[in-house]
Amino acid sequence: MKRIAFLDYVRVFACFLVILVHASENFYGAADATDMVGPQAFLANEADRLWVSIFDGFSRMAVPLFMIVSAYLLVPMKEEQTAWQFYRRRFGRILPPLLIFMVLYSTLPMLWGQIDAAGAVSDLCRIPLNFPTLAGHLWFMYPLIGLYLFIPVVSPWLSRASAAEERFFIGLFLLSTCMPYLNRWFGEVWGQCFWNEYHMLWNFSGYLGYLVLAHYIRTHLAWSRRTRLAAGGAMLLAGAAATILSFYVQAVPGEILSTPAIEIGWAFCTINCVVLTTGAFLLFSCIDRPAAPRLVTEVSRLSYGIYLMHIFWLGLWVALFKTTLALPTVAAIPAIAAATFASCVATTKIVSLLPGSRWIIG
Repeated sequence: MKRIAFLDYVRVFACFLVILVHASENFYGAADATDMVGPQAFLANEADRLWVSIFDGFSRMAVPLFMIVSAYLLVPMKEEQTAWQFYRRRFGRILPPLLIFMVLYSTLPMLWGQIDAAGAVSDLCRIPLNFPTLAGHLWFMYPLIGLYLFIPVVSPWLSRASAAEERFFIGLFLLSTCMPYLNRWFGEVWGQCFWNEYHMLWNFSGYLGYLVLAHYIRTHLAWSRRTRLAAGGAMLLAGAAATILSFYVQAVPGEILSTPAIEIGWAFCTINCVVLTTGAFLLFSCIDRPAAPRLVTEVSRLSYGIYLMHIFWLGLWVALFKTTLALPTVAAIPAIAAATFASCVATTKIVSLLPGSRWIIG
C-alpha cells in the first residue's frame, strides 16, 4: 500500500500525545505502581490543575486519531479480499507483539520490585482475559481488535453507501456521544435502566462512529484546502476548549475526587472529543506532499512498538523530572513526555534492527 504522507504525521503526533496523557496522569491522581491515574484523583495545587487540564485535555484526541488512521487506510476492504484474509493480515501484525509485551509487563517489573512473584503469576494467568496490572495502556488494543473484527461486516455497506446515508449514520453517532452528559443531567435515557445498558443508539455509538467518519472524510468530503484549514482550525479550538474546561471546572485542588466523574469530558466518544479529533485530522489532511521526511516516516513505522513499550520508560523520567529535579508542572509534564518518547524511539529502532523484529514491535 502506498504511504499517505499526512497520515505519517498524524501517527507521530498521536503517539506523542498518548505519552503526554500518561505523563500528565502522574500529577492528578493517586498514581500508583502503574504510573497511571487510579479510580480516585487528587490535584495538589492550582498549577497542577491548570497544566494537567491543558496538556491532558488537549491530548485526548490521541486514541480517536489512531482509530481514524486505521479506518482511513483499511475501510472498505478490497473487494477481492475475504474476511479471513483480512483477519490473518491484520492480526498477524498486531497480536504477536501484543502477547510478547503482555508477558514482559507481567514479569519484568519483578526485577525492580514493582510486583512480586504472586502478582506476576496472576497477571500471566489473566492474559487470555485482560491486560496485565502494570499495562493499563493496553486497554486500547481491545476496542481496536473489535474494530478490525467488524470491518468485514461494515465494508460492503460502506462500498455502496451514499454520502447522505453516511451523514445520517454520523449524525446518530454524534448524538450518541452526548449520552455521558445526558446521563449526568437527566439520568437514564432512551431505554437505559439498571437491567439494560443497550440504549436506542447503542449500535451507532463507540469507535465504529470514527470508522464511518474516516471513510466519509476520505470518500465524500470534497472541501478545498482552505475550507479544511478554516473548519479544522475552528473545530480544533472549540473541541480543545471544551475538553480542557470540562476537567478544569471540576478538578478542585486539595480534594479527593472520582476520576471517572472529573474525566467525563475526556472520554474518547464524547461530542467535544469528536470535534477536537475531527478538527485535528482535517488540519493534517491539508499537508500536501508526496512523502513525509524520513524521520517522520521512520517514527511512524515504529509507532506501534513505541506505544507498546512506553510505560517501561515513563516511570524513570517521572522519577527524574517530578521527584529528583522537582520541575514545575508546566515544564515537568512535557519534559517527561519528550524524554519518554525519545527513549522509546531509540529503543524501538534498535529492536527493529534485530532479525524477526516484526514479531516484537510489529
